Amino acid sequence: MPETDPPPESAPRIPATPEEALEIASARFKPRCHDGTPAALHVEEFDIGYLIYATFPPTEPRSFGGSHAVVSKTDGALTFVPNFPPKSAIALYRKRHHPNP
Repeated sequence: MPETDPPPESAPRIPATPEEALEIASARFKPRCHDGTPAALHVEEFDIGYLIYATFPPTEPRSFGGSHAVVSKTDGALTFVPNFPPKSAIALYRKRHHPNP
């Protein structure tokens, strides 16, 4: 049997729109409500990426912890950041990934 080369690894997809970033993140970022239904996801675009975060119905019991996802505009990498308010989560991502603007 002839030897075959392994299939080439697919290059990371670089998002051009918030919708593409959401599609990239949704493969690994699937927050759920307490009843098991998917939480609504929102995207906030910023200079070097897209912050994807969940919002829950007002009737949902408050819980602490969790994370947001960020998809990089430069290489499509998915990174998780703490569940901070969006501006704080974006600031933390910038500090970690581009400390010297």
